[in-house]
Amino acid sequence: MAEADVAGFTPTGVVYKSTELPKPTKKSHKTLGIKDEELLELFESMYRQRRFEERAAQMYQKGKFGGFLHLYIGQEAISTGSVYALNDNDDLITAYRDHGLALARGMSSNEAMAELFGKKTGCSKGKGGSMHYFDIEKHFWGGHAIVGAHLPLGAGIAFANKYRNEDRITACYFGDGAIDQGALNESFNLASLWKLPILYVVENNGYSMGTAVKRHSAGELINRALPYEMKHEVVNGMDVLTVIEKMQEVAKDIRENGEPWFLEIRTYRYRGHSMSDPANYRTKEEEKEFKATDPIERLKTYILDKKTSTQEDIDEVQKRIDQEVLDAIEFAEESDFPDTEELYDDVYVQEDYPFQT
Repeated sequence: MAEADVAGFTPTGVVYKSTELPKPTKKSHKTLGIKDEELLELFESMYRQRRFEERAAQMYQKGKFGGFLHLYIGQEAISTGSVYALNDNDDLITAYRDHGLALARGMSSNEAMAELFGKKTGCSKGKGGSMHYFDIEKHFWGGHAIVGAHLPLGAGIAFANKYRNEDRITACYFGDGAIDQGALNESFNLASLWKLPILYVVENNGYSMGTAVKRHSAGELINRALPYEMKHEVVNGMDVLTVIEKMQEVAKDIRENGEPWFLEIRTYRYRGHSMSDPANYRTKEEEKEFKATDPIERLKTYILDKKTSTQEDIDEVQKRIDQEVLDAIEFAEESDFPDTEELYDDVYVQEDYPFQT
């Protein structure tokens, strides 16, 4: 990965409708309430997501598992910054590009890899695969494969929290390809009408499945909030400190005022939509430009510049995570597949499966 320029460089943003990414925050980690040692923890989280997915891609190409595999590589600042800024009992729900957010929330590499392999030790007992990660104890509600279908579910979770007077925020993430689904308008309407404690986040990586956002969506994405008088802002998603700053601000506002928010967090995925996508719709020059502001390298450079950790500390983290992911692959391969008699478990509430003929 290329070294990141922490002085404020951002790509021209040719993939977005507006001209460029918003500028990253100028605030220091101390101003944001982040301890020196926590910077290294943020780096570890992002590096774990990156290395996990790089190995997952290798295993997919080796035929160790099938189905779909949508990689989050390049977007790790959003997941990591969100989890840091939100409370542990705040609810998270996302689409099928879900590995990064799940790992950031604390799902183990073993559980995550075993689920890809379809093994019973996976987070969804081997029945969900890449697109259906779940960890109820950590308030991680998926992993949903149908584009935009989880947006109403996010509103439902937020409604339940408000109904029960629980001080919890629901953060609902989706891609720019889901921005034009009808479910978004229905969900935004209810969220604003009922003043639900929810944060909707579109992770705008510029290309939906393979079509630039300026070609598939009319108007600025952030303006989807306007008809519903929903608070909104555009955020640089390539810098984890910027994400933390905005997430802290938004979370505080939602808790105090009980009103929904909508953030367009602009980011960039370095891989294709899925493993079958060679991403021929973008240029090598564009990829190089965005990789110059890689979120992991950007934080690494910041850490070394501020002297909060040494290069040896960073090397140790990388070495440990590299081994952790290799161990997760071994764990997944050695785990058993679900038993045949468990086929309908966790599918229907009724034990006699009345809908089966």
